[in-house]
Amino acid sequence: MTDLADLIPRIERLLDRLDPPPTLRDLDWKTVRAARWAAQSAELKPILHPQRVALRDLLAIDDQKREVEANTRQFVAGKPANNVLLTGARGCGKSSLVKAVHAKYAPKGLRLIEVDKAGLPDLPNLFDLLADADHRFIVFIDDLTFAEHEPGYASLKAALDGSLAGPSDNVLIYATSNRRHLMPEYMAENLETRHLGGEVHPGEAIEEKISLSDRFGLWVPFHGMAQDTYLAIARHWAATLGAPADDGFERAALQWSLGRGARNGRVAWQFARDWAGKR
Repeated sequence: MTDLADLIPRIERLLDRLDPPPTLRDLDWKTVRAARWAAQSAELKPILHPQRVALRDLLAIDDQKREVEANTRQFVAGKPANNVLLTGARGCGKSSLVKAVHAKYAPKGLRLIEVDKAGLPDLPNLFDLLADADHRFIVFIDDLTFAEHEPGYASLKAALDGSLAGPSDNVLIYATSNRRHLMPEYMAENLETRHLGGEVHPGEAIEEKISLSDRFGLWVPFHGMAQDTYLAIARHWAATLGAPADDGFERAALQWSLGRGARNGRVAWQFARDWAGKR
């Protein structure tokens, strides 16, 4: 008699064959502008109310806006463009910039698909689904970082460059991370560095970590901001929310940033919401 433990995997394989492969038939990209890849069910789920961010509201990152928008504009126009890695200080507008360029170019056919780390091994399947679609897609991976030996690391590396199942010409990958090379870096790894003939040769561990970020064609760094910049952003959002700065505004904004332990665009936005809500 067949043991139950042996029977269960056979039943699961049979069910996998009976399930139809994921398709795009349920999504009307003329009306759906953003979607989320659900790794457990291997399907795309529409985001009915994507967060809308205007480029004009993103202050103090003009250089970053110019680079990312130019790359996106090329892509939407059907011209060659690069995968993008946005890295640096937290809360300074990396994710908001991706959402803002999507909002600007969505009327021209750009669609955004959010994928988390659990969905990275499914990237080849997702690319297959998007290859024949009429629109152009940004696969958005937010707040990306890897621990040692995580399976998604190899999947993303292959998807960016080196796999036969790479994205078609209508798909780009935009990722954000607080880490420049997406993985923790340890002092011990620097000990592997060799000096030969006056040249510096990093060790294998460092080379492996750099190899992933190297596969993004465009690197866009973000930096911490000065106090005056933080206050200017806070004033902008307060005015946008209908509560212009008056007496006590700067002091309250600085106290808010001290309480949060950070001074960036996100903290300025959160303070402005609190300021406007109390008025």
